[in-house]
Amino acid sequence: MLSFILIPLALLGGATLAVQSSVNGRLGAAVGILATAWLTFVVGSVISVLLVLFVQAPQDISLLAAPRWQMTGAFFGVFYIVAMVFSVPLIGIAAATVAVVAGQLTMGLLIDNFAWLGNQRIALDPQRWAAIVLLLGAIALIYLGNRKRETS
Repeated sequence: MLSFILIPLALLGGATLAVQSSVNGRLGAAVGILATAWLTFVVGSVISVLLVLFVQAPQDISLLAAPRWQMTGAFFGVFYIVAMVFSVPLIGIAAATVAVVAGQLTMGLLIDNFAWLGNQRIALDPQRWAAIVLLLGAIALIYLGNRKRETS
């Protein structure tokens, strides 16, 4: 029953990432990539602090007591924002978003297959390989569609 709610929530999260990438790409082209990334993280930090203080239930351990390697996730968010702000104005939101999804899926499949980062092992099977191939095909088709439009 919970997945009935979580799958639409994840879809909505993906949709908001596409909107965020498009808006940030336009802003980055106007005011600069790093200024846009800075604004994203300042606003996100303020909202996150408010949510932690007033919404989040108490946890078993504090953030500072968590394993240090788990703190590296914050750096990946910075890379994502900067990469999207840089990419979107050059290749378009669809190509950039499909490339992100392909990267996420491919890394997710590798993490599952090798049980990296403490996750449960889920082996790569033919259906999972097909998903990677189809996403790479989607990137190629969208990119070729963009190029075709540029030359028209």
